[in-house]
Parts: sequence; structure tokens; C-alpha cells
Amino acid sequence: MSWLGKMIGGTIGFALGGPLGAVAGAAFGHTFVDKKEESYLLSRPGTRETLSSNEESQLVFFTAVFSMLGKLCKADGRVSENEIAAIETFMKRDLYLDQNSQATAVNIFKQALNSSESFEGFAIQFYSTFRSHPNIIELMMDILLRVSTADGIITDKEEAILSAASRIFNYSASDYDRLKSRYVKITNKYYAVLKCDETTPDEEIKKQYRKLATEYHPDKIEAKGLPEEFIKFANDKFSEIQEAYEAIKKERGL
Repeated sequence: MSWLGKMIGGTIGFALGGPLGAVAGAAFGHTFVDKKEESYLLSRPGTRETLSSNEESQLVFFTAVFSMLGKLCKADGRVSENEIAAIETFMKRDLYLDQNSQATAVNIFKQALNSSESFEGFAIQFYSTFRSHPNIIELMMDILLRVSTADGIITDKEEAILSAASRIFNYSASDYDRLKSRYVKITNKYYAVLKCDETTPDEEIKKQYRKLATEYHPDKIEAKGLPEEFIKFANDKFSEIQEAYEAIKKERGL
């Protein structure tokens, strides 16, 4: 049974604490057991099963995505129809979530909207889990930017939240600008995908392509705690890297 099945079925005895735990608990109707009580639970015969370390990471990622999107969409004081449509499109077209996963995502989104927790609180807890996986952090930044630019612009309040995410994730300003340029025209999007620009030497382009292709290879990305619902999104990232390199090779005659 996947982590989502365990959550929906209420068969778990322990998940996570912090701001994300509060949102997940409200979304699933559970009161999660704190980490310090885990040993007590495991020592009792017949107690409910626990999430594995990888499943807990998947729960953190899934909950963090839709919690942070909730706060991002509410940044200007209300959630617009365009933003709701962008979330629905993202779930269906980019993530291919099934009905159970969509319902779970919407529930988490709504709980986060009404939560007293801040965007920063969600972001800090997410980063504490994935700080050693920069490609997972970039996927999160990509998701936040994709939804925030769904209507073609980024408002000042949205920009402030995105900047806070970059700061918390230790995501460099140059990397942020390159990623942002995929959705808001700043520079050539193919160079942005490879985290380069038009002045980057050919050999550095090749080196950067090999590095990113290795980091985002489907076999590697699946082993890093990414929920299965997001694997397709990560694989699309791999395809974009391939497409960008081919376009630059053609442009430069490599």
C-alpha cells in the first residue's frame, strides 16, 4: 500500500509533525503521533503500521507542494478563478493525478489556505527534508513558478513569496532568474533550462548538459523520495533538458 493509501485508509500510526503535519492531519482527519512517541507505538502489539522513511519524504513533498501553492495563490488576498484553473490544469495535465490524488491535493490546498501557518513555515520544513537534493528543490521552484505565471504575470506579492522560497532553499539568484525565464521572457529558454546563457562556452554547455541529464535521469529521480504522482513531471524535466541541448547544438553547429 502506498503512503497515500495508508493515509486515506487511516492505517498509519505515525507520520510527521510541524506545519506540514498539521495541514496533513486536518486534510486526512488524523491526529498524527509525534516522533518521540514512535518507539512507544512500535512496542505495542497490534498498533498501526508506520510510514517508511521514503514514504514520509513523499508525504512531505506532496503536502508541501499544495500547502505552498495555497499560500502563493492567496498572496494577494484572494484566490482567483485563473489560479484555481491553473492548479487543476497542473494536477491533471502535468501530474496526471488520479481522482483520489486530486481530491487529496485539493483538500490539502484548502486546509493550507485557512491555516495560520505561514508559507515560510511550510518551506522551511520542506527544505529540512530535501536540503541534500538540489534537483528536488528545483522541481519545487519550477512548480511554484509555473502556477504563479499561469496568468502571464507575477504580482509583487507573489514575487515576494517566490523570493522567500529562493532564500529558504538557498537557491541562487542566477538560478532563479534562469528558471523564471522559462515562463517570463528574460533570456533564451533553452539556455535557461541548462542553467547557462548565450555567452557560455561550448565545452561548458556540454558539461552542464551531462550533469543535468545525470541528475534528472528517471532511474535516479525515482529513488529520492519523490511521490509517484510527480515522477511524470520529473521525467518531463529530463525531456526538456534533452530538447534544450539539441536546440543549442543545432544553433551553435556542435
